[in-house]
Amino acid sequence: MPMNFFLRSLLAAAALMTTLVLAPPSWSQANGAAQPLKVLPNQAAQPLKVLRYAFRIAESGFDPPQITDLYSRTVAAGIFDAPYEYAFMAKPARMRINTAAAMPEISPDFRTFTIRIKPGIYFADDPAFQGTKRELTAEDYVYSVKRHYDPRWKSGNLYVLENAKILGLSELRKKLLAEKKPFDYDTPVEGLRALDRYTFQVRLADPAPRFASNFTDGSFTGAVAREVVEFYGDKINEHPVGTGPFRLAAWKRSSRMVLARNPNYREVFYDETPPEGSSENVRRLQAVAQQYKGKRLPLIDEVHISIIEENQPRWLAFLNEEHDVLEEVPADFATTVMPNNRLAPNLAKKGIQMVRYPRADVAVSYFGMENPVVGGYEPHRVALRRAISLATDVDREIRIVRRGQAIPGQGPIAPETTAYDPKFKSEMSDYSLGRAKALLDLHGWVDRDGDGWREQPDGSPLVIEYATQPDQQSRQLIELWQKNMTAVGIRIVFKTAKWPENLKTSRAGKLMMWGVGWSGGPDSDTFLALGYGPNKGQANHARFDLPAFNRLYEQQRGMPDGPERTAVMAEAARLMVAYMPYKVHVHRIFTDLAQPWVLGYHRNIFVREFWKYVDVDADALQRRRGAAL
Repeated sequence: MPMNFFLRSLLAAAALMTTLVLAPPSWSQANGAAQPLKVLPNQAAQPLKVLRYAFRIAESGFDPPQITDLYSRTVAAGIFDAPYEYAFMAKPARMRINTAAAMPEISPDFRTFTIRIKPGIYFADDPAFQGTKRELTAEDYVYSVKRHYDPRWKSGNLYVLENAKILGLSELRKKLLAEKKPFDYDTPVEGLRALDRYTFQVRLADPAPRFASNFTDGSFTGAVAREVVEFYGDKINEHPVGTGPFRLAAWKRSSRMVLARNPNYREVFYDETPPEGSSENVRRLQAVAQQYKGKRLPLIDEVHISIIEENQPRWLAFLNEEHDVLEEVPADFATTVMPNNRLAPNLAKKGIQMVRYPRADVAVSYFGMENPVVGGYEPHRVALRRAISLATDVDREIRIVRRGQAIPGQGPIAPETTAYDPKFKSEMSDYSLGRAKALLDLHGWVDRDGDGWREQPDGSPLVIEYATQPDQQSRQLIELWQKNMTAVGIRIVFKTAKWPENLKTSRAGKLMMWGVGWSGGPDSDTFLALGYGPNKGQANHARFDLPAFNRLYEQQRGMPDGPERTAVMAEAARLMVAYMPYKVHVHRIFTDLAQPWVLGYHRNIFVREFWKYVDVDADALQRRRGAAL
C-alpha cells in the first residue's frame, strides 16, 4: 500500500507539472488563455494550500450567459463577483453585500432598484486589458446584464430577467432580432443604466419585491468586462476573467480544472455569524467562526477539480487520499460509509469529517408537453402521465438506488425554500399499479393485439423514449423504470448520451422524457418557474404552458412575502401535480466527507463559491504523505 501511494503521488505530481508547466499553446499567456501559475518570492518555503475534489458531471464552460448547469456555475461563481452574496453560515438565508457598498435602495412600489458598488475593486490580470489594471465599475454590471439579452450568447437564464420585465431591454432585443441586426450595447434603455461610475439602477415594468436576489449569484449576474468579451469573441466561454477570489489557471475540457488565487482580489476577511443552538454541528460552526474571524479570504491557494463520472473511482480517489473532499457520497456506498446515517467507525477513527445537509432541489422526470405521445392537455394525455407516475415505485428508488439519501417529493417546491410545506401530501409519491392500470384502461391505453404491450387510444404503438446518461446511477434508475413500466404494459426504450448532449437536445424540445435535478435559491419561485409557459426551453424543459398556472405564477411574483403569497404558490404547485408535466421523484439529502486536514468545512446550499471559506492544513497533509511513504 505505501508503495502504491508513492507511485500515485509521483504520477499525480507529474500530471500536475504537465498541466501547469507544459500546458498546450491554448493555455499560453500570448493569446490570453488560462496562464501557468506564478510562484511568488515568498512561496518557495510555504506549501501551497490546495483543495482537491471531483465533479460527477463535466463542465460546459464558464461564461455566465452561456451556462446553466450546476458544475459550470460552481466554477464561475468562484471567478465572477455579484454585488451581493448569501452569508455563509446564516440559516435562514441572509443576503449581504459583496462588491456592493450597501444593500440595494428599493422604491416603495418594488419597481426601482439602485445599487452602489465599492470603488477600488479590480479584475484579474488578462491580456485583454493590455497591461493596465482594470477597475470594476457600475457599467460592467449594466453590460453583463445586457449580455443575457444578446441572442448571440443564447442565455439559458434570460427568462429570469425577462420575467422581471426590465424596461426597454426585451423590446430592444425583439426589435434587433426582427431587423436581423447585432445586439446594440450602446443603445440606452430606460430600465438599466449607470448613474455614475459606481452606481447603477434597474427599473421594472411590474413590482418585483425579490428582484435584488438575482444579484447574489456571480455565475449569473457576475461582472464581465466588455474588453474581455470583445477580445475573445466566440471563445469567451473558455476565458473567464472576473474580480472574484479565483482565476482559471489551467483547464482540460471534461477532465480537469485548476483555479488559483486571484492576486488582484481585494481585502475580504472571514466574518461569519453561526446559528444559535447547542447541537454538535452548531458548536463546531461556532468554533470555526471564532477560529477564522478576521483572516483574509480566500483561505486556500488553489482548487483542483477532476471530472469523475463513475461513483466507484470517485470514492476510491477520496479513500486513497488523492482527494480532500468527497462532495455527495455516492448512494452505492451510503450504507458502508454512514450506516444509519452516522459516520462509520473506521472512517471516524481516521479523522474524516461528515457534513450532511438537505438540498433545495427536486429530482424529476419530465414529460415533453409538445410531444405527440406523452404531451398534451386532453384528459387521456393527462391520464397517461398520471398513470406512469403511479406506476413509479419511488420508495424502492429511495431504498435501493438512492440508499435512503432522499425523501419522497410531493410537488415541485423544494425543502429549505419559502413556500415548502412539509405537511403537504399529494398522489405524486403514491405507488399503485392497480390505479395506474385502471387509469390507462379507462382512457383507451389498452393492449389491442394481445402482444402484452398497450397501444395508444387510436391504435398506434405506444413507445416511451427516456433520455439517460452512461453513469452507474443512471443505469440503476433505468433498470427500475424498465421494471415499473413493464408491470403496467408500457414499452419503454432508453436513449443514452452524455449529459451536455442531453441538455442541448432538451433545450431544443426534442426529448420525450428525461430525468434531471433542479436546484434553486431560497425563494420557491425558482421551482415554480419550471412550469411557467414563457420559460420554455430554459427552466421549463417540459414546455408546460397552462394559462391558469401562468396567471398564478405571475400573481405570486408581484406579491410581497407572506401567507397570501404562499397560498397562491401552493395552488400553482397543485396544478403542476394535477397535470403532471413533471414526475417529481425525490428531494435529495447530500452528505459530504472531508479529510482531517480540511479545516472549517461547511456547506450552505445557497452559496456556490464555498471554496474561499475552506482551509487546508498543508503541513499536516505533507506529514500524512510522508508517513505513508
